Order: sequence, then C-alpha cells, then structure tokens
Amino acid sequence: MGIIGAFLAFWHSHIFLTLPEPTKLFTGQTIVVTGSNTGLGLEAARYFVRLDAARVILAVRSLEKGNTAKSSIEASEGRTGVVEVWELDLSRYESVKAFGERVSSHLERLDVVVENAGVLTQKWAMAEDNEITITVNVVSTFLLALLVLPKLRETSVKFGKDAVLTFTGSFVHWITLFPERNAKSILEETAKKENARLWDRYNVSKLMETLAFREFSEKLMQSSNPGNVITSILNPGVVETDLNREVQLGILGIPRRIFMKVVGRSPHEGSRTLVHAAVGAPETNGQYLDDCRVGEFSTFVQSQDGIETQKRLWVELVEKLEHISPGISQNI
Repeated sequence: MGIIGAFLAFWHSHIFLTLPEPTKLFTGQTIVVTGSNTGLGLEAARYFVRLDAARVILAVRSLEKGNTAKSSIEASEGRTGVVEVWELDLSRYESVKAFGERVSSHLERLDVVVENAGVLTQKWAMAEDNEITITVNVVSTFLLALLVLPKLRETSVKFGKDAVLTFTGSFVHWITLFPERNAKSILEETAKKENARLWDRYNVSKLMETLAFREFSEKLMQSSNPGNVITSILNPGVVETDLNREVQLGILGIPRRIFMKVVGRSPHEGSRTLVHAAVGAPETNGQYLDDCRVGEFSTFVQSQDGIETQKRLWVELVEKLEHISPGISQNI
C-alpha cells in the first residue's frame, strides 16, 4: 500500500468505521499507562478498570492532574483501591529512571505497559540534551521501555503468560520526508535549532519512534533472556485531545479545528486502539496496529533506505541510553 492507499484507508476508517468496544478482561493484571491524566491515556485506563484489572497505574507528570483523573475513573466505574498515581516526567531522564526503579522495587507483577505519553509543540525548547519532542517521544520513551522490561519478563515467567509493551505511534509516520536522516548523526541533527522544522517535528518524532520500535522489537524476539513480551506500536488515528491544544491556536489552527470536527475520533473511541494492543495477541507481536487490527508500516519504513536508517538510529539511541543508564541494553 502506497501513500495514496494509506490516505484512502485513513478517510474510510475515520468516516465509516466505528472501532470495536473492548471486551477482553484484564482480571488480576497490573497495568501502567503513561500520559493518562487526560485524553487517550485516561480513557484507556478507564477501560482497564472497567475490564477488571487489579491495579492500574497512571504515570503522569502532574500528580494533581493525575489524582483528578483517578477520581474521575473511580466515579465512573465504581471501583476504588485499583487506580494509583505515580509521577513520570519524560522530559527528565532522572524522573524516568526513578519511575523504572519504583516499578522494579514496588511491583510484584507488571503485565502491561502502555507507552502513550507524548508531546506536540510548535515552540523550540530543549529538554536534557535534545529538542523536547525528540527527548520525550523517542529517547525517554525507549529509556522507559528498557527499564520496565525486566519486570515484564519476570511477570511472564512467574505467571506463565505473555507480558505486553505497546507504544502509541501515529499514521503521521507516513507523511514526513525525514531529511534529518541524511545527517551524520540523526540525534545530533534534531538537537540543532537552526535546522529545526518544528511544523514537521512531531511527524519526524513518530517516524523515529516507529523505526526504533522495529529494531527494538526484532532484538527482543531474538533475545535469549527468559520471559516473553509482546510488543506493538499502534495508530489511534485522529483524536481530539489536549495534545493538539497548542497547534490549534491562530489562523492555521482554524482549518485544523474544522478537520478535527469532521473526522476526529473522541478520546473514548480512540482509546480502544490502546486497549486492543494491550491484549497482546500473538499475531500483533512486532506489528503496527491500525483500527484495532494489524496494519502496514509506511513505504519508507519497509524500504531498504528505511531499514538502514532504522539500524543507524538504533545504534545512536542505544549509545545515548547507555550513557544515561549504563548497562541498560542488557535488559533486552
């Protein structure tokens, strides 16, 4: 399927398709959802509580907003003692490392991690050693993934089941030309303000996340470490969430708002894509999920150029992650 086919499929799914209501129970499971104080993450967490999860951890930057989300879930689902609020700020590596340590030391089991948190901005800002979109959507996302892997594996072995690690990607990985890949170092290039194309940066970050996911998933499937972790990257589609709040301001925001009203899914419906991925069906392992089924990676991702870029990016990313947390790559 080329780019034209992808856009036709996009329009069809958003105008004519209603995503299926989740019914698979998560009885007894412990689930972490990042970016869960609002939008997709909040509604996914609400579903997990409704579907009988034993423990649902809202991993959020603001504890105050997280507690508001917790109260909302408890009020709608009539269950207390299930939802917890843990601090996680993906713009700070130390916060991610502290969260990983808390998972390791405080959880008896960890069945599912939904890496949903992300940032979309039109303003230049640095976080740690890169532009904030890359730090949050790429570097810290995989820092967290590698930090929680041991507990996921441990759970798989202890309870004789597959654990699940899924990432919220996006169909926008289809639509960027990603010129940053031509630089000697991709991560160094994205840290340069003078070359930044912020109008395209979110798209670039989602393509980078997708490429890194592919290599990460392949490495995981080849690993001899005990325990089985099903991984996937999902496309929630166009959803009206707070992620879009900044880019809907000003004149250019007017057509975007109209577009959202015409084709945008509600967070409630869009979150079904996260819950579907969290089930961890074997056929979803290493796959791109679209409309709650296995979809297709972009033409570039599947091309020889894409595969070579994927491997280059992974080498750079692992080098950075090792600098942040020495020895972390052994978790794979």
